[in-house]
Amino acid sequence: MKIIPIVLLVLAIAIGASSFYIVDSGNVAVEKTMGTVELLEISPGLNWKLPLLTTAYEFSTKEIVIDFNDLTPKARDNLRLKDLDISIYYKVAPDKIAEMMIKYASAYADGPEALLPAYGIVFREGRDVIYQEVTKIDSLSLHRNRDALRDGITENLQAKLDAKDDAIFTITRVAIRALNTDPTIEAAIQKAVQAQKQLEAKKVEVEIAGKDAEIEIARARGIAEANAIINSSLTPEYLQHELNEALKTFAENEGGVVVIPANTQGFSMILDQQSLNKREAK
Repeated sequence: MKIIPIVLLVLAIAIGASSFYIVDSGNVAVEKTMGTVELLEISPGLNWKLPLLTTAYEFSTKEIVIDFNDLTPKARDNLRLKDLDISIYYKVAPDKIAEMMIKYASAYADGPEALLPAYGIVFREGRDVIYQEVTKIDSLSLHRNRDALRDGITENLQAKLDAKDDAIFTITRVAIRALNTDPTIEAAIQKAVQAQKQLEAKKVEVEIAGKDAEIEIARARGIAEANAIINSSLTPEYLQHELNEALKTFAENEGGVVVIPANTQGFSMILDQQSLNKREAK
């Protein structure tokens, strides 16, 4: 007879323990009573429920990450990538989680701290969008267009989810963790990069040569203009004046230095007669 009180005590403890539950911060709970899901999300804290009849499902309202590993999509040039790893981060509106649980009953997944709402929906749509966006870019250009690939995945996936359930899903960010093409493609990429660098170097050399040529042309033009100015100033009168000055200097230095012009034809030697008389007297 002593067994009955013990059984009743254990049953009372079990009923009492199943009549309340605690929802952690950053999560909400959805109650399901005898197969019927309540559309009111339960806030964090201590909450009560019908013992044994009501089950509480705790869902995360935080940012959720889905990792896509070892994908091998084809690029626009029909070449397949060797390895593509991408992470997609999303959130579900906290006041719509119960609705998502009803609409996508088998789409939520177990998480480290709580259930992940509509995980299967975002995973399936995300994978399709990744393959679609990769086909828009050539394999040789993917390394230089990681931002375009990331933005395309974000925008396209957000549009698809909004078309299914407006204002419920938010794609918070997309991270490309690895992007590896086929080894032969990698070699082609390296070769293309080297060729591009060589082309840039040649362009610089051409620009330098052009500038050097411009400098030489400018220098030659300056010399030509200077010569033209000098030639225009060498009139017969000017040359006669210079010759007279030279002869005068010759007379003053008492003939110590004699300069005989190579050709004095056409020039008259105008000498200082007084200086000549002095020299003859000596």
